[in-house]
Amino acid sequence: MLNTTAHQNMTPRTVLVVEDEPTLATAIAQRITAEGWTARVAGDGASAVQAASQLRPDLVIMDIMLPVMDGLEATKRIVADRPVPVLILTARDDEADKVIGLGAGADDYMTKPFSMRELIARCKALLRRVERAKVIAKNSENEKLLDFGSLVIDPAQRIVTVDGEQVHLTPTEFDLLATLARKPKSVLTREKLLEEVWDWVDASGTRTVDSHVKALRHKLGADTIRTVHGVGYAFEPPVAD
Repeated sequence: MLNTTAHQNMTPRTVLVVEDEPTLATAIAQRITAEGWTARVAGDGASAVQAASQLRPDLVIMDIMLPVMDGLEATKRIVADRPVPVLILTARDDEADKVIGLGAGADDYMTKPFSMRELIARCKALLRRVERAKVIAKNSENEKLLDFGSLVIDPAQRIVTVDGEQVHLTPTEFDLLATLARKPKSVLTREKLLEEVWDWVDASGTRTVDSHVKALRHKLGADTIRTVHGVGYAFEPPVAD
């Protein structure tokens, strides 16, 4: 493993970079260090799980194609041990792969090749989202249940149930669902959702919204979120039997 140290005058952040291509791993670590963060590199999935347990990073950058243990399995194990934002890297621009990655617990993805500038922008957005989620959670402590009959959302405990059975959602999936469900049947643009959920101020991540919506539909049913083509999405409450 390679270890680099952050500048002491910057806000301390620790990023675990999981990448088996040494040149790319080093380039990412150097760019992270230039931001004033601490970078730690793991070259395979098993090492990443161990490093995440010991290091308790603020963010994980995870390649999908890894030796020993692939990035999807490593992501599942890392987020199961402790919630942490994960940005997955994939060499294939395949929507199914991205949905699978998000379903494993990742919060965002990037397709290789990518610019280091965009990578850092995505990392900063994810870190901001974590801080924003803490504020939202605090403000939601007294929020009433969003009860739609068979589907119930508990903002205070961050729990979603369908027909009384709890459905596991990633933190980002929960925030996206709750944001839509607070305004049922109202159409929210992708840009608005990026701002509300991801704290992004531009439209560069609209495909990320699309992928998370697909992941939610997979878990909650295809009719839960309606697509308004060219605009955005709307939450559709379940129809009572």
